[in-house]
Amino acid sequence: MKLDSNNHSVFSLNYHLILCIKYRKKVLTDEISEYARDIFERIGENYHISLREWNHDTDHINVLFKAHPKTELSKFINAYKSASSRLIKKDFPEVKTKLWKEYFWSQSFCLTTVGGAPLDVLKAYIEHQGKEAKTR
Repeated sequence: MKLDSNNHSVFSLNYHLILCIKYRKKVLTDEISEYARDIFERIGENYHISLREWNHDTDHINVLFKAHPKTELSKFINAYKSASSRLIKKDFPEVKTKLWKEYFWSQSFCLTTVGGAPLDVLKAYIEHQGKEAKTR
């Protein structure tokens, strides 16, 4: 596994983000998804976030991205949702006719950490720290 680093730390922080359209309205096309992806990459640069994978269905997106330890993820997600909603509605006006009160993204989102060892392996590793040295 390749680790990222900065002046004071070494890290590998990977996240899976799922954003749904408000009331799961089916408005995402390939073109809108690509547009939203470009916005994600541009805003992500300001938050030290790099896109790893992107895909969509008609009512939600799935994003795999890497971040730095100091990245404020909730601020980034809110900035992304706000900017992308505004820009998509501006450049794809037909979308507004399918939305409820022009809300684009659902207020909630799903964000999970991914990668590395499974939790059971990490728990066992931590549990057994120092035990081998004590038995010698």
